[in-house]
Amino acid sequence: MSAEITLNEEEKIIYDCLDIQHPKSFFLFAGAGSGKTSSLVQVLKKFKVEHLPELRQSGKKIAIITYTNAACDVIKHRLNFDSSFAVSTIHSFAWELIQPYTDNIRDYVKNSLVTDLSDLQDKQNNAKSKTTKIYFANESKIRSKRKRLDQLDSIRRFTYNPNGDNTGRDSLNHSEVIEIVSSFLLNKELMQKILIQKYPVLLIDESQDTKKELVDALFCIERKYTSTFAIGMFGDTMQRIYMDGKKDLGKNLPEEWAKPAKKINYRCPKRIISLINKIRQGVDNQVQVANKTKDGTVRLFIINVRVNSNKLSIENKIALHMQSITGDDEWSKGDNSVKILTLEHQMAANRGGFTDFFAPLYSVEKFKTGLLDGTLSGVTLFSNQLLPLVVSLRKNDSFAIAGIIKKYSPLLSSKNLQNAESAISELRKAKEKVNSLWILFDNDKDPSLKSLLIELHHSNLLDIPEVLLPLAERVTSSESEETSEIDIKIKAWEDALEAPFSQFEKYVAYVSDQSRFGTHQGIKGLEFPRVMVILDDEDTKGNSFSYEKLFGAKELSETDRKNISEGNETTVDRTRRLFYVTCSRAEESLVVVAYTTNSEAVKKTALENGWFAENEIEVWNE
Repeated sequence: MSAEITLNEEEKIIYDCLDIQHPKSFFLFAGAGSGKTSSLVQVLKKFKVEHLPELRQSGKKIAIITYTNAACDVIKHRLNFDSSFAVSTIHSFAWELIQPYTDNIRDYVKNSLVTDLSDLQDKQNNAKSKTTKIYFANESKIRSKRKRLDQLDSIRRFTYNPNGDNTGRDSLNHSEVIEIVSSFLLNKELMQKILIQKYPVLLIDESQDTKKELVDALFCIERKYTSTFAIGMFGDTMQRIYMDGKKDLGKNLPEEWAKPAKKINYRCPKRIISLINKIRQGVDNQVQVANKTKDGTVRLFIINVRVNSNKLSIENKIALHMQSITGDDEWSKGDNSVKILTLEHQMAANRGGFTDFFAPLYSVEKFKTGLLDGTLSGVTLFSNQLLPLVVSLRKNDSFAIAGIIKKYSPLLSSKNLQNAESAISELRKAKEKVNSLWILFDNDKDPSLKSLLIELHHSNLLDIPEVLLPLAERVTSSESEETSEIDIKIKAWEDALEAPFSQFEKYVAYVSDQSRFGTHQGIKGLEFPRVMVILDDEDTKGNSFSYEKLFGAKELSETDRKNISEGNETTVDRTRRLFYVTCSRAEESLVVVAYTTNSEAVKKTALENGWFAENEIEVWNE
């Protein structure tokens, strides 16, 4: 039976490391499109056939940490959901380890809060001005942290949701969970023994973006328990896109570690592989070879932003032009056939047409995670209940409408039906309320989310979540409040609800990966036939990345020069990696659109680096 599972050379090396009695650590270099997930599953399938009884008899499991929930689901499915393989995201894995230790968590959080408060108070005491935004923000942080410190002793058990926001007084946030597990693994011998006794082998996908502190803690445990615990890391340092990852991962590994490498790129055609090999040239010696025989197409369009201001129009024209270049009609459809990658979520929202809804909520730091994965409290009322209802109404699907109302409406709750004169009368009422809601969409109207919330609250058709209840009550009341008295979160929601319903639909498509738009950071591991990469520093916030510097259109800063002289990472280093990741998503054709104030410098750099040939570059200065 085992003969049916064939392993290639790299997979055989990994398989030999998975010896439960004498495990061996390894680092697998797996560049873009090299099929590392397939290799991981193939190895585990063979292990399952040949060594599963031994693993089960020992009472141990193999842990597999992946980057996303989607990746978890894929691996679990391919392994037939075998419980001997503990597949989870890093946050779920970390929480499972620390969850039982409430007192230890409390002590850690208490010490952390005391330290933070001391640092913040020092900043306030030394502030030159007490009227700046930073000063007021720090005052707010101090109040919040003091309140949390005061409540700590009353918490009986901490809570945490790896897949959403954590805002309750007993909740831990995402970064805290990783910090705590890293500290416990590094400093508590009991936690170390719990880990190695349960998981003799720990496999980490996308290891280059696993937080540095956690990787360092695992390395320490591996050195301490080399004969009984092994780490298997899958990754590519060139695809590290988060600054808290371990930047030198894969370098200076212990001599005894296995170091297989996957050189074949199964995703990209030859011309795109040539490009990404050139982009990483000088960073390391890794070079990929193509599995596909076709060449593929790459183009660079350099746009002078001084004379071209309508960027969406420009990008549509470029897509039409790519149709004539490639002969591929999919480029001209203006739908999801082309994946458009922007540097930031706000840029995607601008181009995707949902910025009025997105921007106010995205400006609140504590909302960001839930907003980006669609789990933000308040969002789910519209996405899980109202949106399916509206879609069903458009289709005139009475069966689906009835199912949604029966599932979600308080009008048809068992408690309400028990007190009603008859179930039929309540059904009629619910139908009338649905019709009243649908009137807001008459004649192809695009009602605001605010008007829909008012209607839902007035009709009691759907339950209004607690976070939106103050807004529902405020907008239905004749009383007014001064904006200065409104909490920042409430104000963000108030602004977002002014957006039309159509914008919310586009937002849902975006966070569900059904939109033609995505971000440079958000598409790691994904692939698309046609890719348009937008390089536009003008529309970004912050200074972590700069395509103008990468392409020589902008001078390096003093900080950049200092980092270079000290051997530290620079803005250009980070941007080069991001450029590599985006270009390596394309399965057939790729277009790079560079907005710049210095077209000549961008073209010169592109040619000198060998990224693009002369006939692959078009400069639009008019």
